[in-house]
Amino acid sequence: MSLTPEQVLAAHKANVETLFGLTTKAFEGLEKLVELNVTASRAALQEAASHTQAVLSVKDAQELLALQAGLFQPLAEKTAAYSRHLYDIASGTGAEFGKAVEGKTAEVQKTVATLVDSAAKNAPAGSETAVAAIKSAVTAANNAFESVQKAVKQATDVAEANFNAVAASAVNAAKTTTSAAKKR
Repeated sequence: MSLTPEQVLAAHKANVETLFGLTTKAFEGLEKLVELNVTASRAALQEAASHTQAVLSVKDAQELLALQAGLFQPLAEKTAAYSRHLYDIASGTGAEFGKAVEGKTAEVQKTVATLVDSAAKNAPAGSETAVAAIKSAVTAANNAFESVQKAVKQATDVAEANFNAVAASAVNAAKTTTSAAKKR
């Protein structure tokens, strides 16, 4: 069985639509990243100005040490929050790309299965072994793809759990450091 010109044109049209959809998602992710960085930079600048004013108004070294100690915990929390936002943007954009790939893969698998079935029906007598081999190869390829998808999902889940653990550890370490510095 061969594809008709209409089927080829429809496939190309669908591919172009997918490409433009993915490009739009990429730009949306980039816009979110730029917005996050502008917001973080603005906040950092305001905090630097505020901290500078506070440093200039200290009366003794002990007050300066207390001021510096009080800076660690909020800084760690803000860094963790920034990292979380950055991770959310990246994983959200990646998820959109993943969905598109999965959708296209499902379409291709369905098309290949249809073509194989059609070829099997129209195959000459005595070609049953070849048809069975092709069907087996298609099934093996589909199974391999599903295994890769599961492995990627598991790796993503582990990476997210590790990220959350590191962020929590950093905030807790900053709290401990701040508490110890304030006791001095």
